[in-house]
Amino acid sequence: MSQLSISKTIDPKKRTLIAALLLISSFISLASQTMMITAVPVIQHTMHVELNSAQWLTTGYTLLVGIVTPLSSNLYEKYKNRTVFLTTLGTFIAGTILGCFAQSFIVLLLARCIQALASGILMSFQMTTMISIYPLEKRGSVLGISSLIVAFGPAIGPTFAGVLLNYLNWHYLFYLVLPIMVIIWILGFFIFPNYTTPQDIKIDFLSVILSLTGSSLALFSLTILMTQTLLALALLIIGLAILVIFVRRQLKLKQPMLKVDLFKKPSFRLLTLVGMLVFMVLLGTEQLLPIFTVNVLGISSMASGLILLPGAVLNALFAVFVGRYYDRHGPKLLIFLGVFLILAASIPFVFITKNSPVWLLTTAYAIRMIGNALVISPALSETFVNILPNEISHATALNNTLRQVAAAVANTFLIVIAGIPSSFITGMRLAMWVTVCLTILLLVLFVIYLKRFKKEV
Repeated sequence: MSQLSISKTIDPKKRTLIAALLLISSFISLASQTMMITAVPVIQHTMHVELNSAQWLTTGYTLLVGIVTPLSSNLYEKYKNRTVFLTTLGTFIAGTILGCFAQSFIVLLLARCIQALASGILMSFQMTTMISIYPLEKRGSVLGISSLIVAFGPAIGPTFAGVLLNYLNWHYLFYLVLPIMVIIWILGFFIFPNYTTPQDIKIDFLSVILSLTGSSLALFSLTILMTQTLLALALLIIGLAILVIFVRRQLKLKQPMLKVDLFKKPSFRLLTLVGMLVFMVLLGTEQLLPIFTVNVLGISSMASGLILLPGAVLNALFAVFVGRYYDRHGPKLLIFLGVFLILAASIPFVFITKNSPVWLLTTAYAIRMIGNALVISPALSETFVNILPNEISHATALNNTLRQVAAAVANTFLIVIAGIPSSFITGMRLAMWVTVCLTILLLVLFVIYLKRFKKEV
C-alpha cells in the first residue's frame, strides 16, 4: 500500500492514537539513551570503573542504536507493522527488567545494549510510520514533531536522571521506565492496527555482523588511542576495512540491509551530513557538561541535571515552531540562525574555568539547544525532499543510522580529547573547540547545498 493510500484510509482518530503510542514510546527510549549521562560519574565511583569504560553505557547505547537502525527498513517491509511494534517494545522491556536487577557493570552494560537494540528499530519505525500515515502536505509538521521527540528525549534524559539520583539510586532509572513501557505495550496490543502487507524480504545477517563488527572496532579504537596507540590504529584500520566491505556488499545486494546508494542524491547526502554534525554537537556537549560540573565544579547530580533543563525545554518549544515555519518558508533562515546561536553560545564553553558561574553555563547550553532545534528539524525535513515514497523506510533508516553512529563517535572522541591534557578544564576547552569546528563545517555544507542543489529539489 502506498503512502498516499495509507494516509487516506486510516481514520484520523485512529491515526492520532497510533501517533501517540509511537511518540511516547520513542520519547521514553530516547530519553533512556541519555539518562546514563548524569549517572556516569556516580556509576564510575560506585562500581569502581574508569571513565573510558563507564562512558560506554551511553556511547555503546548510541552506537547500537545506529547499527540496528538499518534493520528497521527490512523489518518494516518483511513483517506486519503491528508485529514489529509489539516485538520491539517487548525487547526494550526485557532489557529494562535486566537493568532493574543489574549488580555488576557487565550486566548493566548488557541491559543497556538490549534496550539499544529495540530503541534503534523503534526510532526509525516511528518516523517511517508517521510519514506514511499522514498526508504529504503535513510532512514538515509531522517531521517537526518527530524531530521534537528525537531532540527532546535525549535532552531531558540527563535532567530527569540528575533529579532522580539526588534521592534514589541508579536502578530507579530502570524501575520508573518499566511500567510506562508495559502500559504502552498493552495499549498497543489492543489499539495498534495492521496497515502494511508483508513482503518477501531476505534479511542479510552477514551485513548485520559486518556493520556491528566494523563500527565497534573503529569506535573502540578511539577509547584506547592514547594508552595503546599501535593496537588502536590496528583496530581502526581493521574496523574501517570491514565497513568498506559492508558498504560494497550493500551496493551489490538486491535487497540491501542499508540502501547506501541513496547517498548519491545530493539533497539527501548533504542534509544528512548536516544532521550528523548537529547531532554530534548536541550529544557531545550534553555528554561532557554534566561530567565537568560534577567532577570540576563539585556540584550534585541533581544540580548538574537541572543545568540542562532550560535547554531541554526551550529545545522542545522551538522544535514545534520550527516545523510549522519550515512548511511555509523553507530551511534557509532557520539553519543560518541556528548556526549563529550555536557559535555564539560556544564562547563560555571554549573559555570555561573552574570559576565559571553555573548561570552562565546554563544560559549558554540553553542557547545552544535553541540553535540545535533550529537546525535539526529543517535539515531532517529537507533531507527527504527528493526521496520517493517507496524509499522512505530505507532513507529514514540510513539517515538515523548515520546520525546515531556520528553521535557515538562524537561522545567517544570528545571524551578522549577532554582526557588528553592533565587538566580536565583544558581538555573541556579543547573538546568544545572541536564542536565549534563541527558547527562551521555544518554551515559550509549547507551553503554548498543551497548554491548547487537547491534548484534540483
